[in-house]
Amino acid sequence: MAKDRIISAAATDADTLADEQPVNYTLRPRRLNEYIGQRELVEKLAIALQAARERSDPMEHVLLHGPPGLGKTTLAHVIAEEMGTHAYVTSGPALTKGADLVGTLTKMAAHDILFIDEIHRLPVAVEEYIYPAMEDFKIDFTLDSGMHAKVITYHLKPFTLIGATTRAGLLTGALRSRFGLTHHLQFYSEADLLAILRRAADKLAMQSTSPQRAIDDKSLKEIAQRSRGTPRVTLRLLRRVRDFAQVRAKSKVDHRVIEDALALEGVDELGLDNLDRSYLRTIANVYQGGPVGLEAIAATLGEDSLTLEDVVEPYLLQIGFLARTRQGRRLTAKAAEHLNLEWRPSESETLFAAE
Repeated sequence: MAKDRIISAAATDADTLADEQPVNYTLRPRRLNEYIGQRELVEKLAIALQAARERSDPMEHVLLHGPPGLGKTTLAHVIAEEMGTHAYVTSGPALTKGADLVGTLTKMAAHDILFIDEIHRLPVAVEEYIYPAMEDFKIDFTLDSGMHAKVITYHLKPFTLIGATTRAGLLTGALRSRFGLTHHLQFYSEADLLAILRRAADKLAMQSTSPQRAIDDKSLKEIAQRSRGTPRVTLRLLRRVRDFAQVRAKSKVDHRVIEDALALEGVDELGLDNLDRSYLRTIANVYQGGPVGLEAIAATLGEDSLTLEDVVEPYLLQIGFLARTRQGRRLTAKAAEHLNLEWRPSESETLFAAE
């Protein structure tokens, strides 16, 4: 399944278990000055946090949107740490009724953080409770119905709501307008991923003083290049390399060990895995490079079309291996060259796909 892919940016059960381990938990930055990447956002947050602390006010409500795995949950914990408060983490699908939200909000202390992941999936009934909570720090909760209905007003302590979504377009205008800070998270550069890997390798005791066991920047760069611009993926790959090196190479990590470790996971030098390559080869070999509709590709691969659109295509579009046209998906010459495919687009097809 696509959700089990090692290069998937979506969080997996393995990530959760790893994060719960004391050593791996420290891989996440705790303060804003430790946070790598997203420089524009970090600068905005630094100003807002300092201003809030000086006024003894809660931090403004924050909306973070962008692809998964870029650090939205981590930022919520960083903001809580900077404010000296606690972060409560939940998700849109988990808040099925108003009582779920009321239960969380009423136990929060002043200036605490409520982080709602996948906030675009909040039920309408729950979203209506969010509005007065964000604006006036109160919730009107209705008991019973009809002539016996009774409205109870809960007065809340001032708090900060941090919403995260991968689909900002699905948020209602009413909810979006209530956030004071809104920012789109970008994919990370190779230099930023390399900095994250250096810090993580040190925390995982991979930066050994022994020359034979130390992992150098050249080796870390190999991992960064395959990380699809996503910190979650880069840390997952690093853990797999560490395990492979410990069992097969006496903890020595070099170019060959990384090649072997990630080849075992099916990840090539650009971060493509078996599903990516199957997707591209299907367009090339079955549909002569396209154009072809997404549903046809999904039926051929036996995968869900939404999975392909949300999980596979974004990275292929980002690196220029795939073109979306009005007629359907087309393969690019760059993809054909990388996979050594016999099919090659003609000059006219290449120009058309680039439109």
